[in-house]
Amino acid sequence: MQNPTSILKKLNFFWKRSQFPSRRPIQISRIDKLIIFLICIVISIISSYKILLAPTLEGSDVFSWCLTFTEVLFTCGFLILISRKENPNINSRQILLIISLLLIVQIIKNIFGSGLSPLSLIIPPSLIISQGMGTITALAWVSIASLSWPDPITNINNNMLVITLICACVVSVLGGRIRSRAQLLQLSIFVPIGALISQWIFIGNEQYFLVDNQEFFTSSGKSFSDSLLLAIIMLITILFIPIFESIFGLLTKARLLELADKEKPLIRRLSIEAPGTFEHTLLICGLAEEATRMIGGDIDLIKTGSLYHDVGKLHAPNWFIENQDGSKNPHDEIDDPFKSAEVLQAHVDEGLKFARKNRLPKPIANFIPEHQGTLKMGYFLNKAIEKKLNFSERDFRYKGPIPQSKETAILMLADGCEAALRAMDINASDYEALETISQIVNSRQVDGQLNDSNLSKGEIFLIKKSFLNVWKRIRHRRIQYPTTKNNTFS
Repeated sequence: MQNPTSILKKLNFFWKRSQFPSRRPIQISRIDKLIIFLICIVISIISSYKILLAPTLEGSDVFSWCLTFTEVLFTCGFLILISRKENPNINSRQILLIISLLLIVQIIKNIFGSGLSPLSLIIPPSLIISQGMGTITALAWVSIASLSWPDPITNINNNMLVITLICACVVSVLGGRIRSRAQLLQLSIFVPIGALISQWIFIGNEQYFLVDNQEFFTSSGKSFSDSLLLAIIMLITILFIPIFESIFGLLTKARLLELADKEKPLIRRLSIEAPGTFEHTLLICGLAEEATRMIGGDIDLIKTGSLYHDVGKLHAPNWFIENQDGSKNPHDEIDDPFKSAEVLQAHVDEGLKFARKNRLPKPIANFIPEHQGTLKMGYFLNKAIEKKLNFSERDFRYKGPIPQSKETAILMLADGCEAALRAMDINASDYEALETISQIVNSRQVDGQLNDSNLSKGEIFLIKKSFLNVWKRIRHRRIQYPTTKNNTFS
């Protein structure tokens, strides 16, 4: 039997593993914080002011108002905390979107009261939030929007609230996983149908017939009209999601897949002007995607980020060895390690400029500097040592930052391992390949490049294993086909 100390250590370990990553959220300016706080105050007032409209105001009413006001204000703060925990990269615009959606819903509740079905109020915003900010944030928003109802909860059919909550939770969970616009359209059809069937089963007070009465389609509070209105609003929401993506910087699965299209102008230009870099990018993409799948990371994010991580080399493709034809090397001509180091750093700086010019989402642009972190430019550092130049090590390090997420850290490791694995002899053993991978990964760890990435030791082991698996797949011999006059062999 295990002793209590061992059990407590295990419980503590599993508790830490169950928590969100301990990444530091991005800073929000004071003016943005003030605007967000004021909106939360307005939401609290809207949700509680009806308590003060009693004909004879008593002390208990004032106390009840204060309690409701504080409760709603606290839940708004809790919602913001959840959103920042789930996605540390969330910015002030996205937080404003979450809070503004809650404000709009509260205003509509006050205007229409119980005359408007909660289905049409709660479910469409949950789709937007789950697509752009994540499932947990969407579920938290649904819970708060459902509980902070301005009218007494008894004025609303309890079965209708349960149906709304279930449908909204389904949308929140599926919305965070949907990877195409077509799946969104399917969701906008099947959820209203599910809501309609649920209302017929659990409420069952419909007195209208589909053929005989046109009021069936428009009457507020009726099963078919509620579900029809929900379907229409969800379709309109889907049409507006690309606008929300652009205005608020949301990064949905569908948006990631669109950016990963190799016919996108920037990727197409990379394949034409820097074909060696493009080939290197595709190989890294294979390594990084397999590693991310192994540890349960965001595959769509790293697949897209990998494609754009080296676009900065477009500013001077021939300065990078993979794009050279072997005739001459510009670095040998200038023979200046400092200027060569500036060229290498420029591919990061220029990459960020390309990202801004092409309006790449920030999570994708982050791959450009973070895949190099603050690594040493080893070749030119050694050149400076050979020439006995006076220099600081900082002159031959990238400016960073070091990887701030698991995905950018995996890309850094894949970038380092790709060239080494490709250069290995075809007869090399699995042990030799794993030894090479381990040396590169360990050197990044010792250099502190993975300190902010939240990669655990177990995940790093899985990443090494996945790189080895990819190398084993791409390492294969081709038989020598006999040549004939007709050359008909394939």
